[in-house]
Amino acid sequence: MNKVLLAVDGSECSDRAVRWVIGIVSSMNKPAEVHLVTVQPAIREGLIRNFVSNDAIETYQREEGDKGLSSARTLLDAAGIAHVTHILLGPVGSAIGDFAAQNGCDGIVMGTRGLGGVTGLVLGSVATQVLQVATVPVTLIK
Repeated sequence: MNKVLLAVDGSECSDRAVRWVIGIVSSMNKPAEVHLVTVQPAIREGLIRNFVSNDAIETYQREEGDKGLSSARTLLDAAGIAHVTHILLGPVGSAIGDFAAQNGCDGIVMGTRGLGGVTGLVLGSVATQVLQVATVPVTLIK
């Protein structure tokens, strides 16, 4: 993979995916282009916008995005892996799939919490959403 989208949320599951990418990239003969992505929900028109300014909403989304990227940045920096960070807005699965397609990524790597069973069926999962919309290979790390 020359150009990888590494989707993270700050969880231990996503940190495992970061470590996996570090191992793969470190073993390559040439540098990879790593896009570190986290997704924040878009706050659409509605009551909240009557009480909270756009600036406050954008600041909140940026701060939450930075939290989601923090541990992955630390791991990648410690390993000497160059990366570009992105905070996306919208439905998580489609935002990740769309970013990968629009930016010519060779693949998507992400952790999965592995809900499984009834919980996975009722709640769905981000991994399942990404698998449904992605047009590039997706690697799930458990």
